[in-house]
Amino acid sequence: MIPSDSSLLEMAANTTPGLQIQATKQCISASQNISKMSTMSFSFASKRKSFTDFRSSSHISLMKPIHSVKLAPIKFERMVTKAMSGASEQVPVSGLPIDLRGKRAFIAGIADDNGYGWAIAKSLAAAGAEILVGTWVPALNIFETSLRRGKFDQSRVLPDGSLMEIAKVYPLDAVFDSPEDVPEDVKTNKRYAGSSKWTVSEVAESVKQDFGTIDILVHSLANGPEVSKPLSETSRKGYLAAISASSYSFISLLKHFLPIMNPGGATISLTYIASERIIPGYGGGMSSAKAALESDTKVLAFEAGRKHKVRVNTISAGPLGSRAAKAIGFIDMMINYSLENAPLQKELYAEEVGNTAAFLASPLASAITGATVYVDNGLNAMGVGVDSPAFTGLDIPKDNKS
Repeated sequence: MIPSDSSLLEMAANTTPGLQIQATKQCISASQNISKMSTMSFSFASKRKSFTDFRSSSHISLMKPIHSVKLAPIKFERMVTKAMSGASEQVPVSGLPIDLRGKRAFIAGIADDNGYGWAIAKSLAAAGAEILVGTWVPALNIFETSLRRGKFDQSRVLPDGSLMEIAKVYPLDAVFDSPEDVPEDVKTNKRYAGSSKWTVSEVAESVKQDFGTIDILVHSLANGPEVSKPLSETSRKGYLAAISASSYSFISLLKHFLPIMNPGGATISLTYIASERIIPGYGGGMSSAKAALESDTKVLAFEAGRKHKVRVNTISAGPLGSRAAKAIGFIDMMINYSLENAPLQKELYAEEVGNTAAFLASPLASAITGATVYVDNGLNAMGVGVDSPAFTGLDIPKDNKS
């Protein structure tokens, strides 16, 4: 099962968890003859007696008068996380913080430092959460060796300059719920040699024995062995394999981890727009698996919310050139398509998905459950591809990159 899984710049040390947004990298968009809007500044102040007692105020101040001019090209700025400073257990951070101190997260599906799973782990860690990782068994040795030898150190750098710590890495194959489900050819496969207790139920039990409880569960797993085949040419075996690895695996994880999740906890999975729109080349039942995952998110939100007070959401992420995504074969084409057609003509960064996950896992999102949250530069909102020759001659705003 291939995990469907970004490096942040080193910043000032001696800061505490909590996130705020800082612009660090620019890219240019379209310029138009428009009325220049006045510059606005927003400030937020909060007081609280506890992590959940927020009282905020805001104000908008006009800095310059409004007048009509021809603007220079508007610049989009890359948004990254930066740790907030000046806080302690007695004095809370200023503003509206994403504070996950004292929380523990289990992220299933990290096998390298290149995808969304890793980015989510980093954002959760930056907000103060303790990180546990489940890694596909055949990739476990390479992952742990790379981690131990420092090959991931550059991409482990958090906004405060420290390195993300992973409390423990567990072998995991989420296709199998219990040892009884594992066929003999997998048990004797040399890629599984030396590893034990890697089925979903066994991993959940190991986490319980090692740490007791968790607060956050992240599903960053997907695999479709026939993804390159059109759906109409997909075999029953290939279709069911895609559903098993990419959507039922989330049900299984939730089933076995819910008993050790603290009330108020949150689960997050990753989906893709192919669940609801036609994406040629994304075949083998993968579009069906993502549609099932989104439907399951709603039903599981009801069940987990009523029984365990746990929230269930999924993030529909745009295309990312991760190692896992490159296995599909046309990821670069999808990235280019997004750059040409999305409302925001900029690259999608893994940490933008990570930051959204940190928000959804935090008390700030305490009323959000059963939701599919799009993090794709707005591509999901488009009904047509505006780079089509059919739109030649229309006055379509474009990013002025010159």
